[in-house]
Amino acid sequence: MDSTEKAAVIFLFKNYQCVLALAFAIEEINKNPHLLHNLTLGFDIYDDEFRTWKMFKNPFVCLFGNYKIPNYSCIRDSRSIAVLTGPSEITSYQIGTLLGLYKFPQFTFGPFDHALSDHVKFPALYQMAPKDTSIATAMVTLLLHFNWSWVGALTTENEHSTWFLDELKEEMAKNRVCLAYELMISTQEVAYVFKLMAIHKEINLSSASVLIIYGDNDSLILFMVFIEQIFIHGKVCIMSSQWDFTVKTKYFMLGSLHVPLIFTHHHVDVFGFTDFVKAVKPSKYPEDIFLARLWFLSFNCSDSESDCVTWDNCAHDASLAWLPVHIFDMTMSGDSYNIYNSLYAVAQALHEMLLHQTEVQPMGDRKETWLSPEHLHSFLKNIQFYSPTRDQVIWDEKRKLEPEYDILNIWNFPEGLELAVRIGKFSPYAPHGSQLSLSEDMVEWAIGTTETPHSVCSESCHPGFRKSSQEGQAACCFDCTPCPGNEIANGTDMEQCVKCPDHQYANTKKTQCFLRAASFLAFEDPMGMALACMALCFTLLTTAVLGMFLKHQDTPIVKANNQALSYILLISLIFCFLCSLLFLGRPNTITCILQQTAFGIVFTVAVSTVLAKTVTVVLAFKATSPGRRMRWLLVSGAPNFIIPICTLIQVTLCGLWLGISPPFVDTDAYSEHGHIIILCNKGSLIAFYCVLGYLGSLALASFTVAFLARNLPDTFNEAKFLTFSMLVFCSVWLTFLPVYHSAKGKVMVAVEVFSILASGAGLLGCIFAPKFYIILLMPNRNSLHGFREKRTNRH
Repeated sequence: MDSTEKAAVIFLFKNYQCVLALAFAIEEINKNPHLLHNLTLGFDIYDDEFRTWKMFKNPFVCLFGNYKIPNYSCIRDSRSIAVLTGPSEITSYQIGTLLGLYKFPQFTFGPFDHALSDHVKFPALYQMAPKDTSIATAMVTLLLHFNWSWVGALTTENEHSTWFLDELKEEMAKNRVCLAYELMISTQEVAYVFKLMAIHKEINLSSASVLIIYGDNDSLILFMVFIEQIFIHGKVCIMSSQWDFTVKTKYFMLGSLHVPLIFTHHHVDVFGFTDFVKAVKPSKYPEDIFLARLWFLSFNCSDSESDCVTWDNCAHDASLAWLPVHIFDMTMSGDSYNIYNSLYAVAQALHEMLLHQTEVQPMGDRKETWLSPEHLHSFLKNIQFYSPTRDQVIWDEKRKLEPEYDILNIWNFPEGLELAVRIGKFSPYAPHGSQLSLSEDMVEWAIGTTETPHSVCSESCHPGFRKSSQEGQAACCFDCTPCPGNEIANGTDMEQCVKCPDHQYANTKKTQCFLRAASFLAFEDPMGMALACMALCFTLLTTAVLGMFLKHQDTPIVKANNQALSYILLISLIFCFLCSLLFLGRPNTITCILQQTAFGIVFTVAVSTVLAKTVTVVLAFKATSPGRRMRWLLVSGAPNFIIPICTLIQVTLCGLWLGISPPFVDTDAYSEHGHIIILCNKGSLIAFYCVLGYLGSLALASFTVAFLARNLPDTFNEAKFLTFSMLVFCSVWLTFLPVYHSAKGKVMVAVEVFSILASGAGLLGCIFAPKFYIILLMPNRNSLHGFREKRTNRH
């Protein structure tokens, strides 16, 4: 079995663990009595120089021996059956093109690469690393855990990184995480150093505190060294396991100013591997030149005088366990674990192939059986088994299980020492919301930082505010706008405010909806109680005046200006005061209808009575003049017909109003904060203003006639009082209109009730107060004799 190992100018101790994993698996398989009876596995290690023209040297030796003649092999006793390549995908890709021609089984133990999954181009290639189907989900879940919504991305320019970036963008869009910038790097660029400097500048200038890095180690290794030399201040770097942190500046005394969080494939520990590594010594494997070099560099085994390597100068109990973790990790790495499973896959396929040959070949031909790599490939394609660690090995990518991830944090120590600490785990098989388990207290943030880094484009919108997108910016960049009107936002970062139902209202902070209190002018309300008392007082006062007039009905002052009209006016005023009570209390359909119709009709009776009294005064004066023909109008009682005619017109208007669009109970949820006003909707505003306008025209006509008759000489002439009463009436209702339209809720109803009481009180006081005064306090003037004495005294 062959394994190509990548070498560089800097000797990578980490890669040597892959060699040890290979040796450990071979020894374990050879000791297994249930696998490969009478067959022992061996291996050769080839150093593959990373230059295109020498890339195929060792594969040719592996395939055809030292003669290097294509399609001819002189080695039959120790023929290689499979090749392991890695960890660089570039090496696997270029060697795979040659091995694929001969259907020579090739196992890659480096990171999964989509380019290598082309079975037409690489028909015999098997990738041991699991496909990172959930790596984007795992990284975004970590972002959501720390509330990081504004991140940058740095990837390499290859097919696999492009696939990852597409997956990442899709997952970020689902969870409202945005990319602040998107950078790509390639070692093929001519001005590679300048590209690194430009990338470094953009990363440092960005407001994003989190950087997601994904790509192959070959393309990113220089960038990795670069960021160790030039600070990336306070950035959290989220990376995949493809990064190699062994290449660091040794004397980087301050530690890292960035925070690496690394996702690695989770795997169980292989029993016995650590003990195997502890027992490894050059004396045990004298042919292993890599182990000798590792021992020489680690334990200073050279003779200071001759500078020759002598094992006698080394400590006899020296062990790889003595080396610091950051130089050589005793725990099996992901690449080593893939090698371990690769060996068992080959052994399992060989075992089944041998069993198959035993069954189909005759007894006499079994000695001539030799193992063909191409034949092995046909068994490998369909193999499915459980490794000693109970991991299921399946080649079918559609049936492969999604990998679980360990999350590592690099703890930095002086002189470049570092320790990878497992701080969490992501499992795609856990219930949604429980896939990520993390110990935040174990995370070592950047130097000088104790709090979790903050990485958002815009600060969260608190309850009571909604997000308002910024034009031309990413979805994570927004302004916070207060919720308007009766709307609330009871959560953080809400896209839209929610409107409260009509029976509820939003509090001043716009975070909750509360039940509105019903608002109407109730009798129990102080204002309602005051208006009700005023209405009852005026009603009683008017009743008292009416009673006084009935008691003194035979006196001249009561008989003057048509006694019957005075009674009608007083009775209508009583109903005017009483109808104001309909506006108080909780509105219902009956009160809403009676409010306006009763008000319109009784006030029409009152105003038309005043008009009739005014006309009576005018006709009385005209009838006393010689030669006048109007006596018959006064004698016939023509003024008395004014009241029914005017009232009938108003009743007709009210009937049309009720027939077309009658008043009804309505609610107003917007005029008063925290209250829902229960009111009577006028129905048809045109009908309402027609009724009010007709009443105003009667009042204006009464005022005009009374004003013209104010100076007529006659006994007990009340024209002046009628003029003044109509002046008060018109003034009240002209003032009512603007105040009524500017008021809301209880105040609006109170204004209307007060206008009814004020106008009624104006008629009562201006017309009947002087007569009431004479009847009670100056009875001597309430007679013709007293009136003649007064005129005599004047003359």
